[in-house]
Amino acid sequence: MGAMATRVQVVIDCADPARLARFWSLALGYQEQPPPGGFDSWEDALRVWDVPEDQWNSKSAVIDPEGVGPRLFFQQVPEGKVVKNRVHLDINAATGIEDHEERVRAVKAEVARLTDAGASVVHEMEERGEFWVVMQDPEGNEFCVQ
Repeated sequence: MGAMATRVQVVIDCADPARLARFWSLALGYQEQPPPGGFDSWEDALRVWDVPEDQWNSKSAVIDPEGVGPRLFFQQVPEGKVVKNRVHLDINAATGIEDHEERVRAVKAEVARLTDAGASVVHEMEERGEFWVVMQDPEGNEFCVQ
């Protein structure tokens, strides 16, 4: 009997699932999860399922179009973020680039793109020849670009 691959989903608590789904979709090159079969849109599905309209933004998800990366699931919670995340995502913007200065340029270009999309810079780090930038998504969840 062969080993079964375990699929991982990353769940992110937030105030505005649709907004974070749009941001992370852009940040990771993901796409919003398509509606279930038989429905042209999520709104159509939610309407048929009798989900009250004020709950339509209670959940959202984005998926890797290549089917390789984990699904990100955003769920609305009533409380705001209080302390630093115990788990965060890293975006590898300089994969395969050996030259340090080129790596820094690639990271800074990605930071600029994500800042334009609504993220903010917390601080830049350089340690043992590595360079990365700590950022926050539109709701203040930390992530790193390296």
